[in-house]
Amino acid sequence: MYIFGYGSLINHYSRTRTGQTSEAVAVTVKGIERYWGKIDSRYSISPLVAMVGAGECNGVLMRVNDEALQCFDQRERGYQRIELEPNQIITSNEIDKHQPIWVYVRPQHEPPCEVQPIMQTYVDTVLAGCLSISETFAKTFVQTTQGWHYPLENDRHQPKYGNHAGVEERHLDQIDQLLATVRTK
Repeated sequence: MYIFGYGSLINHYSRTRTGQTSEAVAVTVKGIERYWGKIDSRYSISPLVAMVGAGECNGVLMRVNDEALQCFDQRERGYQRIELEPNQIITSNEIDKHQPIWVYVRPQHEPPCEVQPIMQTYVDTVLAGCLSISETFAKTFVQTTQGWHYPLENDRHQPKYGNHAGVEERHLDQIDQLLATVRTK
């Protein structure tokens, strides 16, 4: 089976902190919209959330087994796992359309706030993953994610995001340039 990752799961290093997956392939999914949003009071930050909708978003598709799926279910607590239809997936890569394709979504959007802001190290982790695919992929990610105007805390010097991984110093200028296109000071 597959999981569609649209946030920190795009980043190989963050993803492998949870479970074993196949090599991830870049895809776009129709009928899913990505936002910055709150999950519940167990989360001190506002991560990325997806909702069923008219839009589309890019991410990665990775094959997992039953054991890994249980590990990702635990990581994505507070989300609802739903099955995607194979015709929602746009990719130039071969995928087994007879296998289930799962995505973690929220039924409604609850925006970030000062108490549960977007965390810079979470943004850095996701965008480092996007940049490992391509700069175009990272630009598409930024352009198709809603809610960049919500509160953001710069925690780069004392990371608060638990799955912060795979971010190198060379990524930071590129990330800051990408964010400058969507964030207002």
